[in-house]
Amino acid sequence: MADFDPKRIRKTILDMAYSGKTVHIGCAFSIVELLAVMYRSHLRFPENNPRHERRDYMVLSKGHGVMAQYACLGEKGWLSDDALHNYFKNGSALKGLADTHIPGVEVTSGSLGHGLSVGAGLALAAKLSKTDQKCFAIVGDGEINEGPIWEAALFATHFKLDNLIVVVDANGFQAMGTTDEVMALGNIESKFAAFGFDAVTIDGHDEAAIDQTLRKLSDDRNGRPKALIANTVKGKGVSFMEHDNIWHYTRLNETTYADAIAELGVAA
Repeated sequence: MADFDPKRIRKTILDMAYSGKTVHIGCAFSIVELLAVMYRSHLRFPENNPRHERRDYMVLSKGHGVMAQYACLGEKGWLSDDALHNYFKNGSALKGLADTHIPGVEVTSGSLGHGLSVGAGLALAAKLSKTDQKCFAIVGDGEINEGPIWEAALFATHFKLDNLIVVVDANGFQAMGTTDEVMALGNIESKFAAFGFDAVTIDGHDEAAIDQTLRKLSDDRNGRPKALIANTVKGKGVSFMEHDNIWHYTRLNETTYADAIAELGVAA
């Protein structure tokens, strides 16, 4: 069984980004531990089938972080090494943004702000079907500038979607600057609480805290949707990428790739 080691996941992301000559490394790195814990311990896929009708849902609303999800799908055995190696190349099915053509990817989310609405709909469908399915939806902190996020939040509270767990990747940056520069967010936990969510803030790289918090939130079927605000570091895991928003759009070259791989210390 895959152990979803964060260092190995980050190495896969680097390999994909270098091979595909593409971007969005920093925003993939910030959600690695969140996804690792979800896939390791919380997401249920009967018969290991990503299309099973009773599966739990992992909605990556911040679709530009999809390399991290692809790496996890590789760990699950749903994407081959060859598919990952050919990421973003001509003929590849793996695009630079989340796309539902890939088994295990629940929402096409290149346009930010819409994934949570899909997640809320999936959670409602599970409620109406009287299943115990859960929906985890990862949104970016910059993404919650978008109005549809809060429409979805109102919807989730109105329909008592306690099987919906919103995870906010609060890394403090978005494409064009810090979240404070672009549109100050204030206290995100308080905002979700004001919308009727059970909300909590944790270190988004502490795997034990992530596991414990997700377990508590997802087990508490009290009629209230859940929000986990994960304080994360954009570029986490490679020192020269951490807190440096240039790695939202910068491509790796031979030197930076080698330096990043060396820092991770993961064997090929």
